[in-house]
Amino acid sequence: MKILAIETSCDDTCVAVLEIRNWKLEIISNIVSSQVNLHAKYGGVYPFMAKREHQRNLPIVFKKALKKAKNPKINLIAVTIGPGLEPCLWVGVNFARDLAEKLKLPIVPVNHIEAHIYANFLNYESGSRNLFPAICLVASGGHTQLILMKNVGNYKILGETRDDAAGECFDKVARILGLGYPGGPAIAAEAAKYKIQDIKYKIQLPRPMIYQKNYDFSFSGLKTAVLYLVKQLTINNKQLTISQKREICSEAQQAVIDVLIHKTLKAAKDFKAKTIILGGGVAANDELRKQLKQRIKKEIPNTKYIIPDTKYCTDNAAMVAATAYFNLKKNKSLEPENIEANANLRLK
Repeated sequence: MKILAIETSCDDTCVAVLEIRNWKLEIISNIVSSQVNLHAKYGGVYPFMAKREHQRNLPIVFKKALKKAKNPKINLIAVTIGPGLEPCLWVGVNFARDLAEKLKLPIVPVNHIEAHIYANFLNYESGSRNLFPAICLVASGGHTQLILMKNVGNYKILGETRDDAAGECFDKVARILGLGYPGGPAIAAEAAKYKIQDIKYKIQLPRPMIYQKNYDFSFSGLKTAVLYLVKQLTINNKQLTISQKREICSEAQQAVIDVLIHKTLKAAKDFKAKTIILGGGVAANDELRKQLKQRIKKEIPNTKYIIPDTKYCTDNAAMVAATAYFNLKKNKSLEPENIEANANLRLK
């Protein structure tokens, strides 16, 4: 069985072909066309500009994906329908609908958050057992959620951000520091260069909501704390030193990591999770991956820890294809005319 998948929820135009063979998922092609350089000068994604780029790039990416896959016979089409930027989502949805009608193929709508979870299953046999219940931490530029996964396709959202998502916080902090977009990789790079020295001033930033008795997040206050700190340090038109910038990056990154790990472990303990699953763009952060592994080993050593390859943390269509496969087993394919984008789609 071969699945062609399309992902256009934000600023990456993605097409992939996935083959299911002997219960294993094999990626035949996975093409991503990023718009990051286009949006970098604005410090964020402009939806209608992104839409125009998707319209221009999608036919090109589609042809590249098919060529790399050696023009396979497709059995199924999958497409991300939400959540995401609505103008961008519709580009992918309309393309998938037209293609499905032309080729007379079934089409499976895919939830973007669920796809970030199934990015982990690209490295696992599709028949993997004994993983559930699992706690899924999905952290990206637009979403930060803790999800209880009781079984394949059975979810309960335990908590989510009340304002800025983790990745969005990184973007805003990077903008304050003049580090460019996207913020997460820029902050991680500067934080990695920071070395604790014999200095009188040691920056400390808040860990919002870390000890509240819930699974929700809030990162807007952290961004504001960085803004006030920078204003304080640059009074009288002084410029931040390289060391100060790196220290702020290190502390801001650690503040986000501390909150994410604390809440995730709390949920895993409370729900007696057999597995912790990490997904989303922020899941590519080396410190988060490393520190979460260390804390799991120390506090709940019998819990499995699954993380995707870093290239599947950011948006891609391979994870959409994998999600479609599991949803197809639950008979979720629809007629093309019934597929619609939903920018505020919730995971059920």
